[in-house]
Amino acid sequence: MLDTNTNRPELPPEIARRRTFAIISHPDAGKTTLTEKFLLYGGAIQMAGQVRAKGEARRTRSDFMKMEQDRGISVSASAMSFDFGKYRFNLVDTPGHSDFSEDTYRTLTAVDAAVMVIDGAKGVESQTQKLFEVCRLRDLPILTFCNKMDRESRDTFDIIDEIQENLAIDVTPASWPIGVGRDFMGCYDLLNDRLELMDRADRNVVAETVEINGLDDPKLAEHVPEHLLEKFLEEVEMAKELLPTLDPQSVLEGHMTPIWFGSAINSFGVQELMQGIASYGPEPQPQQADPRAIAPEEKKVAGFVFKVQANMDPKHRDRVAFMRLASGHFKRGMKLTHVRSKKPMAVSNPVLFLASDRELAEEAWAGDIIGIPNHGQLRIGDTLTEGEMIRATGIPSFAPELLQGVRAGDPMKAKHLEKALMQFAEEGAAKVFKPNIGSGFIVGVVGALQFEVLASRIELEYGLPVRFEQSQFTSARWIIGDKAEVEKLVEANKQHIAHDNDGDPVFLTRLQWDIDRVERDYPDLKLSATKEMMV
Repeated sequence: MLDTNTNRPELPPEIARRRTFAIISHPDAGKTTLTEKFLLYGGAIQMAGQVRAKGEARRTRSDFMKMEQDRGISVSASAMSFDFGKYRFNLVDTPGHSDFSEDTYRTLTAVDAAVMVIDGAKGVESQTQKLFEVCRLRDLPILTFCNKMDRESRDTFDIIDEIQENLAIDVTPASWPIGVGRDFMGCYDLLNDRLELMDRADRNVVAETVEINGLDDPKLAEHVPEHLLEKFLEEVEMAKELLPTLDPQSVLEGHMTPIWFGSAINSFGVQELMQGIASYGPEPQPQQADPRAIAPEEKKVAGFVFKVQANMDPKHRDRVAFMRLASGHFKRGMKLTHVRSKKPMAVSNPVLFLASDRELAEEAWAGDIIGIPNHGQLRIGDTLTEGEMIRATGIPSFAPELLQGVRAGDPMKAKHLEKALMQFAEEGAAKVFKPNIGSGFIVGVVGALQFEVLASRIELEYGLPVRFEQSQFTSARWIIGDKAEVEKLVEANKQHIAHDNDGDPVFLTRLQWDIDRVERDYPDLKLSATKEMMV
């Protein structure tokens, strides 16, 4: 987000009603369940599934990979669009598991805000903190949802203090819980002076609301038992004294987060959160690019690819590039320039995602996320425009922390393996390095679980059993610097050199000592742990 000043022109109404956001959290805080309830209230699905459902009928809709459904975790980010009142929500669900954090980092470059989900019993966990830091780097506005209030949870003030301390952000309560755990009966909506009562009997029912005139309204006592009411009034009094009031501008600048309390599985507090995203979330923002930023109100279409997903439909070897529209009004069949190759590209069958269903997108506006089926032309970081040579920036690629060799179970199928690996490399699911000496490939990932996902996907999608083997190398660094210097290093260290799937030279290291040695012997070169995607 570059400039939230008021001197920017007003956005066309179609663009101004867009809210594009990601949901971030530690695994198991209830992120996928919350996504389901968003779809339920947005009218996109009739009945919310559960992550750990019995039978096929009630599986979650946003986890489409077989492995996600078997394990009850989200492995890849999925995008969904739906209407809520007069707003159009574009929601990106991200993997919470730290082994897939790279997918999440890239996703955060394509959204304008983040919804942080926190477990009421556990508070701020390590992965939440890591993701929060990425939002910080991008100054993303953050809205917080404290989930699982119907279970034994911590004191409300403790949770708020922990967020303020660990994440160094002001927290302002948008609602306040009444009772905790078994006694939890609902929340008081501080923004609209409403009492929200939870129905434990039916999980898909919208909470009952009672209009209240301020906290001294006698109607409160009719609905809330005396012992809970007393504690609640005391807490709210304290909160008003101690905590800052909601400042919408401060939220947009990323310095303050409003917090809602609820229970996603009981559909409670979700609608208030959605209302909050509509009212306090940002409209589509300018996108950083080179040589200039792209503003959403520009007439010409520009967009960038932040994710590629191969084989979303295993029956067709399809690859879908997820593109965030940065400006303009896109219409199906438009010819756009593919900036990296400078070639025109007709986008004739773009798709919009509605949970696991997709439909053809006849049109899309700045802020929307569309899928473009293609056969490998589009990669992460690519920019598509109406002719201008402009390139979206800031989409990172990280050095893998784990490296392993890979071999096909059947040596005759080495060619097929190469094709499968290249596909996953372009998707960003793994780094694939071809060492200069010796045969075979080295696969690099951020977390160990990714090896399992890769092996299972190569077998399912290509019918190729593979085995991963220990590699002598522990990490990889991209070599950046003057071409002649790079060639000198490559010549002298052949056994350490490989090339990634873009053909860029990579230095494979066994110990930190290897890196120190190169930095000492080649002071003009830089060994980088990140590279900007597809320069």
